[in-house]
Amino acid sequence: MFAHVNVRPANVPSILGGLTAQHANFITSEFHYRKGAEIYGEKEPAEYVYQVVSGAVRSYKLLSDGRRQIGAFHLVGDIFGLENAEFHRFTAEAIVDTNVRLIRRTSLERVARSDSALARNLLVMTTSNLQHAEDHMLLLGRKTALERVAAFLLEMDRRLTGVGVVALPMCRRDIADYLGLTLETVSRALSKLHAYGALNFLGSNQREIMLVDREQLARLDN
Repeated sequence: MFAHVNVRPANVPSILGGLTAQHANFITSEFHYRKGAEIYGEKEPAEYVYQVVSGAVRSYKLLSDGRRQIGAFHLVGDIFGLENAEFHRFTAEAIVDTNVRLIRRTSLERVARSDSALARNLLVMTTSNLQHAEDHMLLLGRKTALERVAAFLLEMDRRLTGVGVVALPMCRRDIADYLGLTLETVSRALSKLHAYGALNFLGSNQREIMLVDREQLARLDN
């Protein structure tokens, strides 16, 4: 399911911006996970904090009726798995073949107690995660299907590094489970946005999307 890539002292780029070469005793490990492999499961001990080095990760819960609700997509550079309790609240899986850097939570907390810059970075990261959760809650509760899909595309446009093209690592089923919609509804919304001239599809699998009219998408996102 996964392969150990290497173990190294924390360095730049590190698992958090506040970790530098001065933390010589700070060890990180890097693992490779194949597409669909579980990185950690819900209710497992939260012993590590993770950073995406390459690829992409989804965090999700299985609901009591069997449906899957994706809470977040973690892209290159993102930190995930930092909990305020002893166990993980979500399951994390590799969306595509993915390299992930791990660092022990206890080590991170120990260094943060004596390093104010790292402590501030942890606070900023926690606040950012909270803001994302609040935005996601509003998206699920107040927007139409077309508005949700438009908001998602703009979010991916901001977070991915492609110039003029959003290369989505996730499939439409993932998008549907993130937006609280059915697969068919997501497909219809994308087709409508294409018909409106807001986007174009590139490639046979239609995961590469050129955002032609961001202003139109932004109006739907308001």
